[in-house]
Amino acid sequence: MAEHDESKVESFMEKIADKFHGDDSSSSSSDSDDDKPSLSAVKSKIFRLCGREKPIHRVLGGGKLADVLLWRNKKISAGVLGGVTLLWSLFEVFEYHLLTFICHLLIVSLAVFFLWTNASSFVNKVPPRIPDLYIPEDPVLQFASALRYEINRGIVALRDIGSGRDLKKFLLVCHL
Repeated sequence: MAEHDESKVESFMEKIADKFHGDDSSSSSSDSDDDKPSLSAVKSKIFRLCGREKPIHRVLGGGKLADVLLWRNKKISAGVLGGVTLLWSLFEVFEYHLLTFICHLLIVSLAVFFLWTNASSFVNKVPPRIPDLYIPEDPVLQFASALRYEINRGIVALRDIGSGRDLKKFLLVCHL
């Protein structure tokens, strides 16, 4: 009886293996099964890293960023890699600072606009139009008022800690 059960299990496993491997030698399959492979058989044939269900391009958003990250547009990807490498070497290898870099960029752009404006009269071209920038007074006053309030709160907290009124905060500050 046990041998009969084992042979049934083995034949059942062989049928399943035949279905997944694409063998059409089974006699119990119908004509409709031969026309369309099952969904699980198709999914098992597609190899995706780490058991993902979606392609990497779709996981990364499917747009231009995914194209750049997957090197589908080689010129743009190489440009991005070169730019990032240049910035890395500028900041890490040559120990350049971000604030200095921004200031130098602003100085160079100011010099370019100055030269462009003055040279445009010699070549009879229209000088560049630089928009007027104004900072409204109300947001600046609101920011200054909020900053003043926070500074005053900090000074009051420091006075309370220093004078010994708030022992819990004093011990917390000393512990840090």
